Amino acid sequence: MKSTIDGLTKLLLFQFLGEGLAFALAVPIPGPVVGMLLLFAYLLARGRRETGLLEFSSGFLRHLSLLFVPASVGVMAHVDLLAREWLAICVALTASTLIAIVVTAYVARDAKHDG
Repeated sequence: MKSTIDGLTKLLLFQFLGEGLAFALAVPIPGPVVGMLLLFAYLLARGRRETGLLEFSSGFLRHLSLLFVPASVGVMAHVDLLAREWLAICVALTASTLIAIVVTAYVARDAKHDG
């Protein structure tokens, strides 16, 4: 249990640091993304697994679907905007999905050749 709380504490700490840096430097990147990059750099520098982060994130991912409820309510609250901008939204979703598929295939291919 202690390591799970340690994992949550580290995640919240890096999010807080990211929010603070994004605000202080006035960068156009959301604070949680900056925090995630800082966490990634921390994990690379450590060079080993963090048991607390692994335990917390595993439990958190089991309940991740609950986070889609507020997003779904938000979408329904703006259904008139979706009706007006449906073409731009469809183009953006299609383009980003295709880009993600191509990048994933490229990375997977390189990983297969390296390993």
